[in-house]
Amino acid sequence: MTFEDAQQFLSDHQETIILLAGLSLGAFVVSVVVLPLVLIALPADYFVRPPGVPKSHPVIRAFLKILKNTFGVILLMLGFIMLFIPGQGILTMLFGVGLMDFPRKRELQFKIARSPKVHHSLDWLRRKADKPVFDLPDP
Repeated sequence: MTFEDAQQFLSDHQETIILLAGLSLGAFVVSVVVLPLVLIALPADYFVRPPGVPKSHPVIRAFLKILKNTFGVILLMLGFIMLFIPGQGILTMLFGVGLMDFPRKRELQFKIARSPKVHHSLDWLRRKADKPVFDLPDP
């Protein structure tokens, strides 16, 4: 491939490249700014407490469930992409899984959170914010 071929490729695919660059930048911002703020705000017993019972109207609850699952899938995909681009891919995937509803979700969350690198990252982030580290259930 010559330099002219590369220039032609970039010229022909300019919109796609701009879209991918924007997606990459957005994923990076979510992983570096938003995700840590949410992880800091979660209670230390998030992984060990039983899930709460929703108290809203069933229609509102269904709408919020669809919205939450959609956002969870988006974060899961962004986390996967961040495994190959700058960002906190595994933590973003953990957060996306946390938003989604599916069977055995809690067991998957525990498995991811207990992995040494993720556990270390979560503890480091919580300590840096002067928050207690997460209580994790025994395997």
